[in-house]
Amino acid sequence: MNAVQATIDLDDAEGLLAADRDGLLRAASMGGAHVRAAAAALDEGALDSVRGEGRPRTVTWVAGRGTAETAGTMLAATSGGSAAVPIVIASEVPPWIGALDVLVVAGDDAGDPALVGAAASGVRRGARVVVAAPYEGPLRDVTAGRVAVMEPRLPLAGEFGLCRYLAIGLAVQQSIDPRLRMDLAALADELDAEALRNSASREIFTNPAKALVERMSRRRVVLAGDNAATLALARHGCGVLLRIANEVAAAAGLADAMVALRAGVGSGFGDPTEALFHDEEIDGPIAERLRVLALTLAAERAVVASRVAQIDDIDLVGAQDVPDSPDGRPTPVVAQRAEQQLAILAVRLEMAAVYLRLVRG
Repeated sequence: MNAVQATIDLDDAEGLLAADRDGLLRAASMGGAHVRAAAAALDEGALDSVRGEGRPRTVTWVAGRGTAETAGTMLAATSGGSAAVPIVIASEVPPWIGALDVLVVAGDDAGDPALVGAAASGVRRGARVVVAAPYEGPLRDVTAGRVAVMEPRLPLAGEFGLCRYLAIGLAVQQSIDPRLRMDLAALADELDAEALRNSASREIFTNPAKALVERMSRRRVVLAGDNAATLALARHGCGVLLRIANEVAAAAGLADAMVALRAGVGSGFGDPTEALFHDEEIDGPIAERLRVLALTLAAERAVVASRVAQIDDIDLVGAQDVPDSPDGRPTPVVAQRAEQQLAILAVRLEMAAVYLRLVRG
């Protein structure tokens, strides 16, 4: 990651808040609120039409670009081994969609031709359609009340929408398969707790998002994943770093990152042994080293840790990696399911991107 001259210290809470003229910290901390809104819609019966007609053949997720597509990819990756109904990710409605299928149309633009066309085709062919988008304009016109609606209830910035789409996907899953029931209110509480841990008033050593910023400082950064879900999260993290902080990071599979580090790419030298003889006074400063942040789920952590144990410059980052609270008491993360862990890490990465932007003043 390119070195950027910081003008505000990460532990200067007042300076950070004063620099946050666009309210980015508040927007990044709203993940829990968006999940709670989705839970409220579910409790009010928004998905009753999906629940009442027996088990479908597929859940087909047609998404616009960005966080809606990422959420679908994560859900498909994490539920593949447990869901009785497969999740199909598509950029447009498949020609075989019909009355045996649930179609989720997800995005942030009610005028997106792909979403409008998918919703219209799903209704015409008798599928159970869920609209996870603003229910207005052309999207409302072509469905005419014949769909289940999970529209945003709170203002939503596109780059911070991942947790909302994850919550909607989980709500749809449990509506058609009660075995996959998840307590969305509890997930919202976990995301609120993560946002509190990352608040501006908490210092680096008790703040996971600020700690990530420290790891990224003066480094070229790769966000790595070792499965489809964590790789999708890595790509999301790179996207928010670019959109919010104007920082370029790479997303890669963990195996690719390990090969690069073993080849000496991270040292800044063509031959790794050159580092032993480098004199900064004579040769100038060492080029920025590579830092790999391996996003890891709890179930795979032991295996991943053993694989990277002999490689420098790889840090494991998991939802459970949280420091003690300011009073010294441990602050355990109780998330069990992979989707919960992914949502927590998404909030952490998003808030880290905000801090990278704010430290410039």
